[in-house]
This record gives sequence, C-alpha cells and structure tokens, in this order.
Amino acid sequence: MPQTLHVERHFTSSAIVRDIVIGMSDGLTVPFALAAGLTGAVAASSIIVTAGLAEIAAGAIAMGLGGYLAAKSDAEHYASERKREGREVREIPDEEREEVAQVFRGYGLTAEQIKPVVEALSNRPQAWIDFMMRFELGLEEPQPERARNSALTIAGAYVAGGLIPLAPYMLVSTPRSALFFSIGFTLMALFIFGFVKGKFTTARPLRSALQTALIGAIAAGAAFLIATAIS
Repeated sequence: MPQTLHVERHFTSSAIVRDIVIGMSDGLTVPFALAAGLTGAVAASSIIVTAGLAEIAAGAIAMGLGGYLAAKSDAEHYASERKREGREVREIPDEEREEVAQVFRGYGLTAEQIKPVVEALSNRPQAWIDFMMRFELGLEEPQPERARNSALTIAGAYVAGGLIPLAPYMLVSTPRSALFFSIGFTLMALFIFGFVKGKFTTARPLRSALQTALIGAIAAGAAFLIATAIS
C-alpha cells in the first residue's frame, strides 16, 4: 500500500510573533492614551492627530532601536559562549565529555548507550560545540539578519497599532466624539490581534483574543487615567 507522507506542522517563528506582540501592544495603548489624554484639553482633532503622529514616529524609532540592540546583544552573547565552549572542548575535553554524558543520562540512557554517542561527538569538534550550546546552555544560534528584522518588525507593528486609535481623530473633527470611536476601534483591534496571535501560537484563539483585549484594555485604561490626570 502507498504510504502517506507524515507532514508535521510546527510554528517556529516565535521571535517574529514576540516582536509583533511587543510593537502592536505598545502601539495600540500608548498613542491611545496620548490622544485620550489630550481630548479634554484641546478643541481641535488636528492638534491631537499631529501630536499622535509625532508620538508614533518617535515610539516606532525607540522601540525598533530597542529591538535591534536586544537582538545584537543576544548574538554577541551567543558568540562569546560559543568561543568559551570551543576553548573548553580543546583544553578540558574529559570534563566536557562528562557534561555530554550528563545530558543523555537526564533522558534515561544507560552508560553503554551513551558511550558511543560521546565518542562520536568527540571526533566532530564543531558538532560537539553545537551540542553543548544547545543542550547544556540552551542557546540557539541567532540568524544573521535577526537584529535588522527585529527592529523593522517591532517598528512596523508599532506604527500599525498606533494608527488604529488615532484614525478616528483624522475622520471626526470633534475630539470627544472621536474618543468613543477610538475606544471601540482599539478594543476591536486588540480582540482581533489576540485571535490571530492565538492562531499562530496554537493557543485557543478565542481565549487569546479575550485575554489580549482585557489586558490591553486595562493597560490602555490605566494609561488614559494617568494621561488625563496629568493634562
């Protein structure tokens, strides 16, 4: 009988999802708080739009730069640890072999089963170092373009999120009327964003949507109260 190929579908872009979550979450809440806080202080929506766009630009740059520096730091940490592991493999190979054996003992393998694996790794220094990086230190090699992609993803998500609560002020001239639309748009965006995030992370989409909307609403509400109190 013909065999049906088994295809495993795993979502492996957790870093991208994390960057989108970081950028979108802040993009939805911070510009909303600014616009809401200014609503009671100014009479023209155009002023709020100008301030909001300036905040979105500054926030996207700051968030993107933060993502870039964080990813660069991860890459530098990985390179430093890999260099150290390479030195230990050369200078104290017996201790490194014992560390490999400890990893496999943790999976329930016997000494007889472990010995040939340790010997095989000992004859392949680069594979040995790769093994230690992943299973001893729990570090994965960062992609070369990770820092750039992280910066662009976070900044883009921030801009996309920030335009949602600001859009009503672009369409409605009265700030107080625009505020109600902004609240509705923001909550709807948080719900949809949480649902999509749940789809990608294999969580329950509806539960993820409700959690994201609730957490975002609390964060936005707190930011709104602070901004209103200050203004």
